[in-house]
Amino acid sequence: MRSALRLDEVRWAVVSLAAFLVAVTADLLGAPVALVGAAYLACYLAGGWEPLREGLRALRGRTLDVDLLMVVAAVAAASIGQWFDGGLLIVIFASSGALEAVMTARTRSSIDALLDLAPETATLVGPDGEREVAAADLVVGDEVLVRPGERIPGDGAVLEGVSEVDTSSLTGEPVPARRGPGDDVLAGTVNGTGVLRVRVARDAADSVAAGIAVQVARASETRSHRQLFIERVEQRYSVVVVVAALALLTVPLLAGADFRETLLRAMTFMIVASPCAIVLATMPPLLAAIAVAGRRGTLVKDATVLEALAEVDAVVLDKTGTLTVGRPQVVDVVGVGGYAADEVLALAAAAESGSEHVLGRAVRGHAGARGLLVPEAGEFTALPGEGVRARVRPRTGGPVTVTVGRPDPDGAVSPEVTAQHRAGRTAVLVQVDGAVAGVIGLADEPRDGAADALAELRRVVGVEPEVLTGDAAEPARVIGDRLGLARVHSGLLPADKLAHVRVLQRGGRRVLAAGDGINDAPLLAGADVGLVVGAHAGAGGTGAGGTGAGALSIEAANGVLMRDPLGSLAPLVELARRARRVARVNLAFAAAVIVVLVGWDLFGTLPLAVGVAGHELSTVLVCLNGLRLLAGSRRGARRGGRSGEQGGAGSARVERAEGHPAQDADLDVQVRAGAPGGR
Repeated sequence: MRSALRLDEVRWAVVSLAAFLVAVTADLLGAPVALVGAAYLACYLAGGWEPLREGLRALRGRTLDVDLLMVVAAVAAASIGQWFDGGLLIVIFASSGALEAVMTARTRSSIDALLDLAPETATLVGPDGEREVAAADLVVGDEVLVRPGERIPGDGAVLEGVSEVDTSSLTGEPVPARRGPGDDVLAGTVNGTGVLRVRVARDAADSVAAGIAVQVARASETRSHRQLFIERVEQRYSVVVVVAALALLTVPLLAGADFRETLLRAMTFMIVASPCAIVLATMPPLLAAIAVAGRRGTLVKDATVLEALAEVDAVVLDKTGTLTVGRPQVVDVVGVGGYAADEVLALAAAAESGSEHVLGRAVRGHAGARGLLVPEAGEFTALPGEGVRARVRPRTGGPVTVTVGRPDPDGAVSPEVTAQHRAGRTAVLVQVDGAVAGVIGLADEPRDGAADALAELRRVVGVEPEVLTGDAAEPARVIGDRLGLARVHSGLLPADKLAHVRVLQRGGRRVLAAGDGINDAPLLAGADVGLVVGAHAGAGGTGAGGTGAGALSIEAANGVLMRDPLGSLAPLVELARRARRVARVNLAFAAAVIVVLVGWDLFGTLPLAVGVAGHELSTVLVCLNGLRLLAGSRRGARRGGRSGEQGGAGSARVERAEGHPAQDADLDVQVRAGAPGGR
């Protein structure tokens, strides 16, 4: 509540409501007219000055805003002595605006917490030694030093040093790639444990990352015109109401009718025809849906996203970090030369005990999961771009030298390594005293429950999801086969992903896209609805919050998937469609009430009190009908929790497995920083 009161809309709505209650209470107690009038005036000013300002601003732009119409209707009611009716109108509109402001601010603050917008710096190497400069100031020919764990500040080529570079933010490849003299590197990628000296090949404005930002800006322009449906019709409707009210006032007066009776009829018409209920028919269900989505772990930026979600009929998904966990895991261990698989794994885990590389963490984690006794190791040495070496003391025999690393690309390839490559895995050789002892196969595994989540998504949307990935063809094919996905497109650059979406849109499709990292930013910006995988969604760190590069993808997206990205999609689409159904029912009810009241006023004698009561009652009813989505979501969440405890598949179980309670109302977003080590 304290954070909500920081918003101007909330403070003015509270003041307006308090003044209204004081006025009503004072009137009922027979207080002096001056006191009652002053309280009503405070109510009008507090709740109406902002809508009046916005309405006049729109009027200067030659548009008639519903806010201005509301203020005019309230003032018209007061002008004929109906202070209560006008005050109630002001309070309802001010409360609706405050609710919208609270939901928007809560989502915005949660999203802002994910962004890492700190300026990039670089270590420039020159004749006078090293000095720190802004990465944006780098030009072609500059030489920079990139230390372990730092992000590469500019596109260029390696002059000295060997390391492995985490390119997941640009290519989607979860395993760091070896880079040495002559190899190209890109700005925004993360260096491993080696030290690299890089010559800049492009100015900062021409880098690949900057080009992606331009693509995002261009793609975003195509959907910047998106408005709520009700906003597209309320302007014309408001003009019709004003013209009709003026005609009801002037035409009878010209014919000699009584002024007071004519004014009363015209004012009654303006009040009952004012589109308050119609406007509020859509916002409460959409805002309620935003709140429900936030409770489920999806941050939606605004109400237009919910409307667009209800219409999607095509789905495209990134692979790494979306379909998969975003980090390699050990899936196969093969012993060679008489070594057993568990023995190979234990030796490799011992050698990796001093490594923070992504592959080393995977090996140690798998050995721990299998309950293996890992021998002691010492004399740990990192071999940048190659692997690690350590002196290991096995349970039997003397100390041995264990080397764990990638197979030599220029050497002979063993059948065991070839088999791992054919299966779409990363092969790691384990050598003992220079002799091959085994091969460990690692792969980026699908998320828990991914197949079930995709099946539910097919059912809800009615189409086969497509996979767009920058990863190599073989790993992409393997993941597609395991999850039953027939449409897998691999080796795509960010521009290629955007082009694919454009083809679908030209065919009349409404596209929902989900991805992570800067490489997916143009895709997310160009889709009708783009959702980025947040920092908490994958422990591997390749999600939007895992690196600074994720800031661009979060800005490009319409929302952030904080938990179980795949499991959240189908329920989110269903929620949006339910909110749309409720809004349509509300619109039909509000329009029917307006037709009845307007017809009564035009062809009969509608008492002003009855007109105001009918108008305000319809407004309150459509608000309550929209907000009932909140109650329904709590019951559904409780049912989901019970079914999850019984072992059923679904997002609730995944959320608990990842340590995110399904019922958290406030998402405490913390960016987990840190880059994987390199070889």
